[in-house]
This record gives sequence, C-alpha cells and structure tokens, in this order.
Amino acid sequence: MALFFDHDWYDARLAQRGLDRPALAAAAGLSAADLELVFKDQREIAPAELAVFAEMIGVSWEEAARRAGVGAHAAPVDPAAARIARLEARVAALEAQVAALATRSGG
Repeated sequence: MALFFDHDWYDARLAQRGLDRPALAAAAGLSAADLELVFKDQREIAPAELAVFAEMIGVSWEEAARRAGVGAHAAPVDPAAARIARLEARVAALEAQVAALATRSGG
C-alpha cells in the first residue's frame, strides 16, 4: 500500500495544468471513488496508473512515484504500455480543456 500520498502536491500540479481529479481519474481509467482511495492511501496505485499520473502532471515516473509514496518495488511499466498511457493522458487532458472551454462559452 502506498504511504504518504502527497495529495496536496498532486492537486497543485493538476491545477497548474488546468486539470482536476476527475480528469486524472478518467485518464487513468479509475472511478472517482477509486482515485479518492488512492489519494487517501487506501488503495495501491498500479504502475500503469502511475505512468498516466506522471504524464498528466508533467513529471517523471520516478517523481510521481515518490510523491505517491510508492517504493522501488513498483517498477515502471513496459515502454509500449507507457506510451499508450501517455497518449491516453494527452487525450484526457485535451478533453478536459475542451470541456472547460465549452463551459466558459456557455455551450
């Protein structure tokens, strides 16, 4: 189980990128409830999920793991899976930005 998940740091990084927890959950393929458990240290984060987190907040996998309280036992995912996770994160980020623009324009 993850120890000391730095949810304040993650929230700040998401905000810097114009994203929020729902966008992060969607990109990682998690429900809002599962993401909340991760943020509360009540659910382990899978390596593929962590790769998405890193991509979404714009940090290395190692930094995302450190801030998630994940030790060295959680090895990164294979390169193909990591690439897919990065692409999914980019799509989720774009979708979140489009939704924010639609909200601002009233549409």
